[in-house]
Amino acid sequence: MRRWFPSLLLSASLWALWLLLNDSLSPAHLILGGVIGLAVPVLVAPLKPAGGPLRRPLVLARLILTVGHDVIQSALQVAHGVLRGRRQPPRGSFVTIPLDLHDPFGLAALSMITTVIPGTVWSELAGDSSALRLHVFDLADEAEFVAFYKNRYERPLKEIFG
Repeated sequence: MRRWFPSLLLSASLWALWLLLNDSLSPAHLILGGVIGLAVPVLVAPLKPAGGPLRRPLVLARLILTVGHDVIQSALQVAHGVLRGRRQPPRGSFVTIPLDLHDPFGLAALSMITTVIPGTVWSELAGDSSALRLHVFDLADEAEFVAFYKNRYERPLKEIFG
């Protein structure tokens, strides 16, 4: 059953989305939406990666709270930097961070965390996943930022994903 219907919730959602986008409940749209809703999950099932191991749920909960706090704090810092930009322009800079984390799920989570934090942009990952290049909106001390980033985000992800 799972092979032919890998995700009934996704199928139902696609069918409903098809009907909403076409703004029609005609029999043709009901049938076509149903076919699309059933076919797409079957066709994309081989693309879905196997789930990664989740080892420390409490560390994950703490990391989520940390990232939420950092998003708010960083947004305020970026807003302040933009407002004082004429008097004291931000010191934007690229930073290379050596990585100890090599798990693909951990790196994906790290990229999402970096993307969601205002003022940081994930620019490049080394081919062997040994280093990460970020652009930081306002950088005072590179060594301090690298230590902060590794301690705040990479270390918990390494605990979670091993």
